[in-house]
Amino acid sequence: MKKIDICLTPELLHLYELTDRIVVVVDILRATSCMTTALAHGVEKIIPVATLEECRALQAQGYISAAERDAKKADGFELDNSPFSYMQEHLKGKTIAMTTTNGTLAITRSREAIQVIIGSFLNKTAVVEYLRSQPHDVLILCAGWKGRVNLEDTLFAGAVVDELKDEFLIEDDATLGAHTIYGCAKYNMLKSMASSSHVKRLHRLNLARDIEFCIREDEYQVIPILQGNALVAMVKA
Repeated sequence: MKKIDICLTPELLHLYELTDRIVVVVDILRATSCMTTALAHGVEKIIPVATLEECRALQAQGYISAAERDAKKADGFELDNSPFSYMQEHLKGKTIAMTTTNGTLAITRSREAIQVIIGSFLNKTAVVEYLRSQPHDVLILCAGWKGRVNLEDTLFAGAVVDELKDEFLIEDDATLGAHTIYGCAKYNMLKSMASSSHVKRLHRLNLARDIEFCIREDEYQVIPILQGNALVAMVKA
């Protein structure tokens, strides 16, 4: 039977074997929601990098750049970390170099996996159906916040486990815990997240609209997948 685990923060990633697994990277507020939205709206590729310096170097090569630190757009870059910024018509067919506080770092740390895909509430069912169809074990990697666990990523991970619990083996307490938390929160996600640290941080920046959008389920069918150094829309057989 296939196994599914949840890593609640990249700081714990060294405890998990990656080479024979599909890793689902999750940063609900807001990096993976932005990536899903961007590819759904016609962006061709996203190059995720861990540092501002790497992103700046790609910007110098002519790529559109997106950079976020501490939930705000970093100075000198074109795009921020709001999903609404990636719905623009002029971005269709473009490649975007992107760095964020947590999400892109989690992606770069996952490269040993057999596949790295991007999960969000916006494409939840597409991700679940894909994982169900594959023969590999799964690790859901929550990006968290600067090495710490956060609630929204944990809730998404628990939601995926809830869909797959009858088809995957669950052995890890982090996985059990995330599933339990999701079971308590699923009937009112916005209220359940209201006191979480990052939701409060985004509210202070007047980004409530982003929060509400990022917890919508199944807005898109696209699954971003890492191919080489770039995320592209998965082509389904």
